[in-house]
Amino acid sequence: MPIEVPESVANSAAYQHVKKIEVTYQKYLDQSVPYTLYRWIALGGVLLIFFARIVYAQGWYIICYALGIYLLNLLLAFLTPKFDPSLEQEMKNELIEEGVQDEEPEPEDEEFRPFIRRLPEFKFWYNAARATTLSLFLSFWSIFDIPVFWPILLMYFIILFTLTMRKQIQHMIKYKYLPFDIGKTKYRK
Repeated sequence: MPIEVPESVANSAAYQHVKKIEVTYQKYLDQSVPYTLYRWIALGGVLLIFFARIVYAQGWYIICYALGIYLLNLLLAFLTPKFDPSLEQEMKNELIEEGVQDEEPEPEDEEFRPFIRRLPEFKFWYNAARATTLSLFLSFWSIFDIPVFWPILLMYFIILFTLTMRKQIQHMIKYKYLPFDIGKTKYRK
């Protein structure tokens, strides 16, 4: 629901200018939707610039670590189905235990359900691009250069990434879903 803006503010030149910028920004964002490869290449470029800045400046490791954790969180949401099959399995088991359902339906009887992501590709890219741009911007302010021993942060991130991805891959294998379009039929005009 949009926020009500007082008429005196809505008629001001500054407000009109801000609204014009917002509409233009949204227009370019909407136009970028079909250019998936170019969007990801641009994000990779911004990430490269950010990492070069971190290596060159020898600081802002905590911002780099926070960005890594946030990107890992986005990746996990991107790989996770919107409707978790483990929760559905638990509900079926509870119904069987309560006697509501006599037996489990056979896998042949179940209808095909496509993989729907918890976090769509565009939102994944958009949130990652915003976070990377913000991190790059914060790396120019010395107040955010908190002194830390970066090898510990790096090792902790590697361990965290390994454990979470192992758990996610085991979940994918157990419930037999593939979050990528590899090997799927593509129809073109």
